[in-house]
Parts: sequence; structure tokens; C-alpha cells
Amino acid sequence: MSDRGRLANHAWEGLLTAHARMMKQFADTDIWQDLSMREYDVLYTLSKYPEPLRIGELSRHVLLSQPALSRMVDRLAERGLLERCPDPADGRGVRLSLTDTGRDTQRQIGRRHAAQVARAVTAELSRDELQQLATICWKLAGAGAPTDDPEVSRP
Repeated sequence: MSDRGRLANHAWEGLLTAHARMMKQFADTDIWQDLSMREYDVLYTLSKYPEPLRIGELSRHVLLSQPALSRMVDRLAERGLLERCPDPADGRGVRLSLTDTGRDTQRQIGRRHAAQVARAVTAELSRDELQQLATICWKLAGAGAPTDDPEVSRP
């Protein structure tokens, strides 16, 4: 393996280790109410889109298999946090969106989680390092910096 390949694998291992450490730290807090972090992730993902999503679209943005996501969607719908609506482009299809309760729940948890993330990350990184991290992560995600954040410049 080349030096670049070894460095890439070392960086990947560091990224995964950092992710695991921080996810454990976040999971150990009491901000989640009666949701799991994965359930919150589904609510958060739906909150980012102005239009309802098909389950296949949703599955591209969360770390769950399609069957596990389908079961979770059923549970979240039973709890009144999301709803299914017919897909106007496909009479057999269904689209998912947050209910008012789901949106309120996501916002309540989201505010606390955002503060938690900010504390954890800023405790370890300088402003320049945060900028570098954002640039690198969005580049690896296959996108430039999100356009809704004026503090982050595009690569």
C-alpha cells in the first residue's frame, strides 16, 4: 500500500473513532426524551426537507436498513410524530412528513443537541480547525458547504 493509502486509512480510522466517541458521549445525556438517537435522526432528516419524502429518499440519509427504517417509521407514525401521505406522482407511493407534534419534538431536542455538539466540538478544536473539519467533511460528503451557513466557506 502506498504512503497516501496508509494515510487515508489512518485518517478514516481517526474519523470513525472520533464519531464513535462522540456518539457515545451524546447518547449518555438525557436530552432525547422518549426517543432513541436513531429515531431523532429520522425526525431531523425529515425536518430538513420542505416537501414530504419517500421512504427510499429518507433511507439515503439515515444509517438504517430499509426494513429497519420501515419498522421505525411505523412506530413514529403510531406515536403521532410523522404521517404518511399519498405521493401525487405515484398513486401507489407514500410520502413521509413530520406532524406538528413531530416538528415540535424535533425542535426541542434539536436545540439541546445542537448546543451539546457545539460544546463537545469547540472544546477540542480551534475556529480554524472547525473550518478545516467542515470543509473536509462536506467535501467527503460529495457537496460543498451548506448554503444556509454563511460562516462556512465553500471549498
